[in-house]
Amino acid sequence: MANTTQSAKRARQNEKRFAINKARRSRIRTYIRKVEEAIASGDKAAATAALKTAQPELMRGVTKGVFHKNTASRKMSRLSARVKALG
Repeated sequence: MANTTQSAKRARQNEKRFAINKARRSRIRTYIRKVEEAIASGDKAAATAALKTAQPELMRGVTKGVFHKNTASRKMSRLSARVKALG
């Protein structure tokens, strides 16, 4: 338990921030899953559309501090390569 008012406030802020980041991370993972499902189905048009909607979400996660920039870039690069490989 927090001993000072300052540490109590910091604990409350951490809880709030954790919930927000958790929701953001979950939202981004959902977008990524939609791209992967479209790739698995073999529908290139759907996969391309899903990737186009997932990219800004991933980069928004970077600006909000949920993901590291290189992590998001790596995920986008791998997903786009898989979409491109669909024939």
